[in-house]
Amino acid sequence: MKVLGFPLVKITISFIIGIFVSYYLVPSLFEAITAFAGSVVLFVLSYFLNQKNKKYNSFFGLSTYIISFFTGLVILILHTETNEASNYTHSKSDSKNPSYITFTLREKLKSNDYNDRYIGIINSIANKKYSGKIIVNIQKHSTPNSLIIGNTIRIKTLLQYTKANKNPNQFDYSSYLANKQIYAQVFCKKSEVKVSRKIQKDIWYYSGRLHARILRNLEKANFNKAEMNVALALILGQQQEISSDIIQDYQYSGATHVLSVSGLHVGFIMLFIAFILKPIPNTRRGSAIKLAAILFSLIAFAIISGLSPSVLRSVVMFSFVAIGNHLRRSGNIYHTLLVSILLILIFEPYFLFDVGFQLSYLALFFIIWLQPLLKKIWSPKNKIIVYIWDTLTVSFAAQIGTLPLCLYYFHQFPGLFFITNIIILPVLSFIMIAGIIVMLFAVYSSPPLLLIQIFEKSIFLLNQMIHFVASFESFVIRDISFNSYYLLGFYLFIISGIIWFKKPTYTKFTVALSSIILIQLSFIYTKKEIETQQEFIVYNTKKQTLISQRSGKTISLFTSDTIDTKTKRNQIFTSYLVGNFGNLKETNLLKNTMFFNGNKILIIDSTGIFETKINPDIVLLTQSAKVNLDRVLQKISPKVIVADASNSYSILKNWQVSCLKKNIPFHATSEKGFYKLN
Repeated sequence: MKVLGFPLVKITISFIIGIFVSYYLVPSLFEAITAFAGSVVLFVLSYFLNQKNKKYNSFFGLSTYIISFFTGLVILILHTETNEASNYTHSKSDSKNPSYITFTLREKLKSNDYNDRYIGIINSIANKKYSGKIIVNIQKHSTPNSLIIGNTIRIKTLLQYTKANKNPNQFDYSSYLANKQIYAQVFCKKSEVKVSRKIQKDIWYYSGRLHARILRNLEKANFNKAEMNVALALILGQQQEISSDIIQDYQYSGATHVLSVSGLHVGFIMLFIAFILKPIPNTRRGSAIKLAAILFSLIAFAIISGLSPSVLRSVVMFSFVAIGNHLRRSGNIYHTLLVSILLILIFEPYFLFDVGFQLSYLALFFIIWLQPLLKKIWSPKNKIIVYIWDTLTVSFAAQIGTLPLCLYYFHQFPGLFFITNIIILPVLSFIMIAGIIVMLFAVYSSPPLLLIQIFEKSIFLLNQMIHFVASFESFVIRDISFNSYYLLGFYLFIISGIIWFKKPTYTKFTVALSSIILIQLSFIYTKKEIETQQEFIVYNTKKQTLISQRSGKTISLFTSDTIDTKTKRNQIFTSYLVGNFGNLKETNLLKNTMFFNGNKILIIDSTGIFETKINPDIVLLTQSAKVNLDRVLQKISPKVIVADASNSYSILKNWQVSCLKKNIPFHATSEKGFYKLN
């Protein structure tokens, strides 16, 4: 693979490895700076030695990769806001008593049933200056929300830090927010909000005002609400108001990427602008005019769309593509991609852990690398068949490149993705062109009624097509167990297989076969690892008590709910099944006494009835059990008390006090998360 021979590839890989090492090992800033200084000395020394004698060329190359590695290490630490003394995570505000917090609204998020949600930038806590990003939840009110991006707000509330998962194998929301440098959130009522008259007028303010103007002009044109929300998602990447049913349809049909502004949308805009500018001759001056127009259009699009990270990534990526075309270096697209990756990660290294970033670059890389190879398999003559074949090869290339990662993160696969892409691309192309025109009109005034009607009907048609494909739910393969071993093995197989297929040799064939053996080994190791595991878990669920008992792959579920969980599948338990390659053996009603690995477990429910003669190791309190815990502890003296989330908060606090008196460990799942016995 020639691309791996480029020095820039090795430099970028070294830089990325440095970010990974910094993320998982978490070295101190002093250690990182010291190591970086040493790598600089080594690099300077190797440079001068190489200038005197070329035999030190390899040493110079190695020192270059070492300094790239430590640069990535330091960059991530410098971009970790909790390392800054001014970050609000270092504030000494009481977590139990409210304090005055001042912040500025930066970005509007998708609202939920109860709150309007924003990202806010902290200005002060208890009249002391602090910085950092938080999630702001403002309770919905009967009157319309008049808050805008740039408003400075002062409220008296608690700063609630996000906590880790309270159930096993679930999406780690706290880690997701931490990668965005968000560590806490606030909740308040609209009546409690005090808005300053002074508005912070930065680029986010003007972007928000522009977006609000577009929305207002579209509403004046009587744009249907459902279609307008999809239009804002398709053209501007604004998914805040789009319904969950429509999002689900796009997920099941394999068209989620359409709603998230990514390389597809930004690339289309670049091609559309290039098409409009085609009459300008490709002279030196003409090429410069085209480049300036494309870059201006991409930047304007980023501002109109609200400067979201996904849009900024795509704009940077395609800006480099446009610059490469201008410099007549379009043939070496790999260099362009690498430069854009390197530049983005230098300024935002945490993007590396963003699923959208990973999928965008993987999809684009495999389209560039694999699609020409797939296209050569067949060369049809008919133009319609050529279009279908090109669409299929692009879809398959992107899907092959992103499939292992999608299975690892989402554990599902839309089997009809290729049909979706064939049928929606013509409509989507028209929507993108019409959408750009409509949005340009909406920047200044209400768009013409005829144009709105055409645009609205085309989006309605797109939604119906997506809904039709999504209705075949049997083609959506869900709950696929897929771990990191599989991820590594399958990517080695895909990459080695493509390298061998492009130019077959015995060595490449051996590597491809070795990758298959590696996949088999990952299956064997995973199976062996799972079969030796035994777990007893009390889940953190509010409405019912949920317990699972696992021996290898076989899992038994115990619940206080009389409804059969096979027909009403609990999402918390499903995540555990998928994450542990488990099979549900049986579902039973909760017992009063259970045994696991020599531990006797007594369960006391709302009736408060229990056997006093047994000596349990663990007592599980559920459903706000009506017991005097002090007396219970005197009678049976357990080693641990566990209380799940089906108990009321006030009772939990009383139980905690009782346990402290007797010096018995108390585990409340609502605070500490699920309880596990191995």
